[in-house]
Amino acid sequence: MICDPYDRPVLNLRISLTQKCDKHCPYCHREGERNPTQLMSVEEILRIVRVAISLGISRVKLTGGEPLMRPEIVQIVKGITSLEGLTDLSLTSNGAHLKDYAKDLKAAGLNRVNVSLPSLDPKVYNEVMGGDLEEILAGIRAAVDAGLKPVKLNMLVLKGINDHEVEKMIQFAAETGTILQMIELEPINLNEEYYRRHHLDLDVIAKKLEKLATDVTVREFMQNRRVYILPNVKVELIRPIENTEFCANCTRLRVTSDGKLKPCLMRTDNLVDLLTPLRNGADDEKLKEIFLQAVKLREPFYKAAKTAD
Repeated sequence: MICDPYDRPVLNLRISLTQKCDKHCPYCHREGERNPTQLMSVEEILRIVRVAISLGISRVKLTGGEPLMRPEIVQIVKGITSLEGLTDLSLTSNGAHLKDYAKDLKAAGLNRVNVSLPSLDPKVYNEVMGGDLEEILAGIRAAVDAGLKPVKLNMLVLKGINDHEVEKMIQFAAETGTILQMIELEPINLNEEYYRRHHLDLDVIAKKLEKLATDVTVREFMQNRRVYILPNVKVELIRPIENTEFCANCTRLRVTSDGKLKPCLMRTDNLVDLLTPLRNGADDEKLKEIFLQAVKLREPFYKAAKTAD
């Protein structure tokens, strides 16, 4: 296990496969990435993951953009899951292509998937993300049927848009055997007026869930987020990154779609180029050194609270 200067273990690697996406979500933070200049090949992605695993980073999430827009997505998943030492591979998706890919992704070794689902109202869904809601619901059911587990529904709660659908979303998660993640809006790469108008503090929802829950657990290595165990479903609340608890318990290192190590989602001034040395012939030991350099640059963006002991 490797730790940063604040004694936070680095356990998870998030890899952006592309910045392409066929949705137009106004709140997308694009993993904090802007204007990629190149794209990693399948072989380069696999080598980066292999080096990360050799350093004890055994959990990988594929992100974007929309990762299912990479035509080699099944090949990428199969290649990563063949690497010794991997303990978990997941993917986050808008769900538009999930119906076509779910079975193949499961067969290739994908463990689980997160699907963005802001609304169960076709009109609201189209206004927020664009497209056909039924296509997304079919993708979610296909993922469940394929055996991807768990399938998590990411509901970004927006004041005045979908905050009245919370109970309906909980019921839908229970009916489909999925887990509901309610996410608080954050201002990364976001229009200030949009944030002011639609931000909703999740404290109100948390209080209601506490009354309904039979138990409440804490995910220690996932920013200490709360998981509310309801009679037929689990609901997680994801607080915005702009808080000290999130930063104090962050275990993530990111790889941008153009091959740069990103120590912090909130910053763009401390990226470490990994792809250029790789393409120039750097061996695995050199790539490990570059990884460790990026880990040394990790620090809590919000430092008021004490970091992990």
